[in-house]
Order: sequence, then structure tokens, then C-alpha cells
Amino acid sequence: MSIAGVDPSGGAGIIADIKTFHAHSIYATGVVTAITAQNPFEVNAIQKIDVDVIASQIDTVLDIYPIEYIKTGMLYDRSIVRMVSDKIREYQLKAVVDPVMISESGKNLTMDDFAMYMNRYLVKKSFLITPNIHEAEQLSNMKIEDEEDMIKVAEKLRYDNNVVITGGHLNGNDILVEDGNVHIIKGNLIDSDNTHGTGCTYSSAITSNLIKQETLKDSCIKANKFIQEAIRHGFNKAPYQFYEKY
Repeated sequence: MSIAGVDPSGGAGIIADIKTFHAHSIYATGVVTAITAQNPFEVNAIQKIDVDVIASQIDTVLDIYPIEYIKTGMLYDRSIVRMVSDKIREYQLKAVVDPVMISESGKNLTMDDFAMYMNRYLVKKSFLITPNIHEAEQLSNMKIEDEEDMIKVAEKLRYDNNVVITGGHLNGNDILVEDGNVHIIKGNLIDSDNTHGTGCTYSSAITSNLIKQETLKDSCIKANKFIQEAIRHGFNKAPYQFYEKY
């Protein structure tokens, strides 16, 4: 299940999540948290969905589907964060949390106190969080300038959960901290501007691999390779999940 906002251009958000699940042969359900008017270059409007309607979407789907993993994206404000946290506990869900805060075009996609409430209610209850460098800096109140900083921040953000910080804004390597162990997942920077929604696609690819019973480390390694190829084969400023070799 993806719990995220709608990007009508299809490059990010719940549409990108569902495309990624389908590319991995995973049947996906989707819960909408907000409707945006955006494309890879701008965000012109955001309409939050009422939190009770979001909760009803979750309950209605989970009434009949035996879902183990959820993947969260744009949650927008503290009321949605708290409700999703409650649903994780109620249904004993494993949550892969992509802490979406800023769009590729630089638009703030959350309320001002979002990072604080993410830390308080959702980060600690997640199975895995997947921030990029900018999101990790906001969650940790620490600056990341190199790989050593990535490791320090990942260790700070780890409680009973696991953390992978993506390195697409640095050297291409991802840092995974799993059960206190640090893994450097080697990646390459792709010379491409097809990067709108890469965080959504990456975290959904990890979730897909976990559903297939892959280990967390292998899930992240495979997702890293998947997103690189999706960017390489992308178009219209966004990754393409259905490239031929996959």
C-alpha cells in the first residue's frame, strides 16, 4: 500500500509508487493524502484530503487485503502523520517511510513543523526510513557534506528502525544502517535530468523487494540499481520504471 499525494504529471507521488510496484510484479493499493497541481518544474496548488477520509481509505482497503508493508510519501501535516502512526500500530504494519518534504522544483510540500512530528510519531515506528540528504538534514538538524556525515546522521535517526540515506545529491552512494551495522551501497551518478520522483520510485522499489522476501540490504542494493536504470531510461524529467532489461 502506498500512502501518498497525487502528482498529475505521473513522475512522483502515488502514481510513481504504483508504477514501481507493478514493474516489480507487485499488486499495489493506494491511499491519497493530497492532490497537487504540479509537473517536474513547478507546484501550483496543494489540496489536503481530510484526515478522516484518509483513515477511511486505509481501513476500507485493509478490511479485505492482507497487507504487510506500507510505503508512505507526502503526508503533508501532523494530523496525517499521527493518524498513519496510529494505523501502523493498529494493523501491525511494516512501514517504509519516504519523508517527502520538498518537491524536485523546490516547493515545500509540508507544514512548517512537519519534521518534528515525523520524528515524534513516525520515524520511530517505521521499519525503514529513506530520506535523501536534504530530508535527512531536516530530520536530524545536522549538516551533511560528505559520506562520514551521512553515516553520523543515519545513526542519529536510527531508533528501533533502519535508515537508508540516498546519496544522489552527493556521490551516488547510499548509506544503510541496519541493526546498528553500516553498509555503503555503491551507486553511480547518472548524467540526466530525469530525476523528478526518484525518491518515490526508490523507496517503492525497496518495499517491492522486501515484499518478495529479500533481505533489507539486498532490497536496497537492487533498488539502487533499479533507480539508476530508471533514470537512465527516463524521459520528461522523470524515471521510467518499465525499461526493457528489468
